Parts: sequence; structure tokens; C-alpha cells
Amino acid sequence: MTRIFNFSAGPAVLPEEVLHQAQDELLDWHSSGMSVMEMSHRGKEFIAIAEKAEADLRALMNIPANYKVLFLQDGASAQFAMVPMNLLRGKKSADYINTGEWSKKAIKEAKKFCGVNVAATAEPTNFTTAPPQKDWKLDPDAAYVHYTPNETIGGVEFSFVPQTGSVPLVADMSSTILSRPVDVTKFALIYAGAQKNIGPAGLTIVIVREDLLGQALPGTPSMFDYKIHADNGSMYNTPPTYAWYIAGLVFEMLLKKGGLKAMGEVNQHKAGKLYAYIDSTGGFYKNPVEKHSRSWMNVPFTLKDAALDEPFLKGTKAAGLVQLKGHRSVGGMRASIYNAMPEAGVDALIAYMRNFMKQQG
Repeated sequence: MTRIFNFSAGPAVLPEEVLHQAQDELLDWHSSGMSVMEMSHRGKEFIAIAEKAEADLRALMNIPANYKVLFLQDGASAQFAMVPMNLLRGKKSADYINTGEWSKKAIKEAKKFCGVNVAATAEPTNFTTAPPQKDWKLDPDAAYVHYTPNETIGGVEFSFVPQTGSVPLVADMSSTILSRPVDVTKFALIYAGAQKNIGPAGLTIVIVREDLLGQALPGTPSMFDYKIHADNGSMYNTPPTYAWYIAGLVFEMLLKKGGLKAMGEVNQHKAGKLYAYIDSTGGFYKNPVEKHSRSWMNVPFTLKDAALDEPFLKGTKAAGLVQLKGHRSVGGMRASIYNAMPEAGVDALIAYMRNFMKQQG
């Protein structure tokens, strides 16, 4: 069997070695006589898997002891509600930075629970740049500041971590987590859906500072209260056990390969190579994002004539390059090149793009 190069924005490509290990352990995990999918989440076997996964993630991200790491369900979209439910702590409003579709969804959900001050927006530039912090209108009395370091759909990425003083900083890192080193201490809360750089869809990681727990809004459902999950080791209910296991294999693999510094160097190189080719084509291919805000993870591009989109995509499928169609809201193409996308996949895409341009140019 020949594996294709899968450029999906999520669920996304997983490391092949992790898939092989999961395949080898599918029916019998470490001579337990059962699959991880069959284990009790409270049994000693799965407890060992869960504890190692958390320890490895803490080591990868250098997560301090005063932060809780939660392995939750419902995807990052549930965090759009859980963040205000847990972090308002008696305050009436929060600051949000609007840089695209995922920011907009977070803002819309937060408005159900509090006043939302859109402290900065990339709308004037048609969401092609991350607004510089000097232009932000932050409220010093805000409960927190929320931003999306990387917009998966538009391919806009922050090149800096915002400075918010004593106001807690919250980040939706769904598409950038584990792609490079990050100073966790600069954040009050980090959340990320797993289906891009961590593992299968259905798992969400939350990293939250302990002093922010225990002040959820009155009436908050138990399943939406971070403290309840923290107090129960993410096992208040049955967690997504198999996704948690796969995530653990990914964490272990990343540690063996040099950690996030090494991964960041690889990702920067892959993205740089693809952007350099796009920029060299004289407008046949074009990335709409300002260079200082270009994403390492999601590379959108258009062709010189939208009529070429269909034949371009038809050819990519034949070449073993899939999921390159841009999001329906923006059109064009999008290559998602997360951690598990090998450089060979980027090279194959560039080779195809070069050949297509010769045929159509």
C-alpha cells in the first residue's frame, strides 16, 4: 500500500511511525490481552497510559507544576463557552482579538456569557495580517484576553505573544500546539483540539493555571467546570481513551526526535520552502497573507485564474496529493503542513505545482 500526502486541515495526517505502533498494539497492548479501546479508564493499564502521556506533554512544553493539564472531549469549539464560564470570575466583560473565522466563532459564543470588547480586528485588511499590538484597545478590567495564534482557514499567524499585563491571556492553539517551543508561563490558559498536531479528533487539551480554577459561573454544568475535571484527573466521566493513547504516542515520539525546538526548525523550513516557491511564480500562484503574518501550518494560495482550480485539484488527486481545496469561505487552495507532514510531501506538492504551471502558463 502506498500512502498519499494528506494536506487536510483536520483531521490531519498522523506520524506514520505512530500509526504503525498503534497497529502493532491494536489487539494486545503490552501483553495485557486487550486493546486500549477495550480498557477501563480506571484500570491500572489505562492509568499508566494517561499518566505517561501527561508527563511527556509536560516535558515537551515545560509546563510548570502550578498548571493543570486536562484531557477533555467536545473539541476546541466547546472551549469557546468553557473559557468565559470559568474565567469571568465575577467580571462582566472580556477582550477578544478578531483575526478570522475561528476568532469570530469564539467571539460569538462568548457574547452569550459576557460583554465582549473586540480589542483589535484584522477585518480592515480582509484578515490578511495579525494586527500589531500597538493598535489594540485592551480593557485593563477585562476578565481575560483571548486570541487565536494561528487561523487555520485564513493562514494568518501571530509572530509574537501578546503582552497583557495582569489580565490573563487565553490562546486557542489548536493548529500550532507542539509545532515549536512556547513559554507556557506567558499564558493563563491554552486549549487545543487534537486533530492537527496531537492525535485523532475528539480529544481537546487544556492547560490552565491553578489559581483560575474554582470560580465558574453559577449554573455551569459539571462537564463544563475545569475544576471538576482537574480534581478528577480528567476522568470525571469516561474520557476519549484511544485518542488520549494516540496523543501519548505522539508526545513520546516528539521527545525522542529532539522535542519542540527540533520540530520548530523542521516546520519553519518546510513552510519557508513552500512560500518561497509560491513567491517565485510571478503571480501564477499567490499567497494573500502579509509575509510577517504567514502561517507555518496552513498555507492558502490562489491560482492566477479561478477557472484553473478544478483542473488543478483533479491533477493533485491523481498525483497522490489530497485535501488541497481551500475552505469554502475563502476558496482557492490550502496546504496544511502540520508536524506529521514530511518534507517529501512539500517537495511533491511543489513539483506538481511547477509542472501544472508549465502546462497552463
